Amino acid sequence: MLRYLLRRTLVLALSLVVAGLVLFVLLRLLPGDPAAALLSVGADEAQIAAAREQVGSDLPIGQQLLRFLGDLARFDLGKSFVSGSPVLPEIAKRLAVTVPLTLAAFLLALALAVPLGILAAVKANRWTGAALSGLSQLGLAVPVFWIGILLVWIVAVEWRLLPASGFPAKGWADPAAATRGLVLPVVTIALVMGASLLRYVRSATLDVLGADYLRNARAMGSSFSQALVRHGLRNGAAPVISILGIELASTLLGAVVVERVFALPGLGSMLLLGIQQRDYPSVQGVLLVSTLLVLLIGFLADILQRLIDPRLRGAEEGDAA
Repeated sequence: MLRYLLRRTLVLALSLVVAGLVLFVLLRLLPGDPAAALLSVGADEAQIAAAREQVGSDLPIGQQLLRFLGDLARFDLGKSFVSGSPVLPEIAKRLAVTVPLTLAAFLLALALAVPLGILAAVKANRWTGAALSGLSQLGLAVPVFWIGILLVWIVAVEWRLLPASGFPAKGWADPAAATRGLVLPVVTIALVMGASLLRYVRSATLDVLGADYLRNARAMGSSFSQALVRHGLRNGAAPVISILGIELASTLLGAVVVERVFALPGLGSMLLLGIQQRDYPSVQGVLLVSTLLVLLIGFLADILQRLIDPRLRGAEEGDAA
């Protein structure tokens, strides 16, 4: 297992470096000059040259790449072309909104999807199972921004229970206000994610219900509930964990839409603003940090899968032998 962890850590580090190189190249291939972010309309040649020198776009692409790799090795994501402030502290500030939003939505979706998915599988031949399956399909079909707008209209505008948008200027220094500002976005994401997860939990549970070991447990005197809890859940959890990792990663990347609907100062709004202003360091920094988080989520999901399912550890040992 230790050998596997070391190999996966090395793969994670190399993947991050490759992702950084790809982002660097793609951003430089985009049309337009990043120095334009510092210039007003009608700037003369001297001003343009000074702006290019300031952002480093006057250097050959090779020197720009070496500078980028050197900064990356020091965990320095550069300074914003527009504000001149370091990108990494700004990203950390934005993560204080995006990460709680994503994790809270994920946990709520999990709390909804696991019991309802198991119920949909157990009652697959009854109206309850059909109704839950239909609701999950509906949740997948409805756009997440539409659900967000609907919740704002009902909960914030009509009932006036929660704020329609925004996040307190003090951030988490005012926990009550910060929590209230995230309730509707969390519910919005959780409803869509929960609908997707419900389908996977239902499918995994159906596979477990048809397994021989569950029938053997029943034949040895266990009740249906005991056999499902003791033998079925652990075996059914392994394939679902990889899906959970994918869903969590996609939710993290897709939070930009919900942050836009609810005017939250998260990574998504920073990315959109950076793109609009051609602020390469901000865009590059957000995408690199997002890539790192996605790689870490996949890494942790893979490790957890092997801890739960001993067959995967056995296959890993057999390959090493």
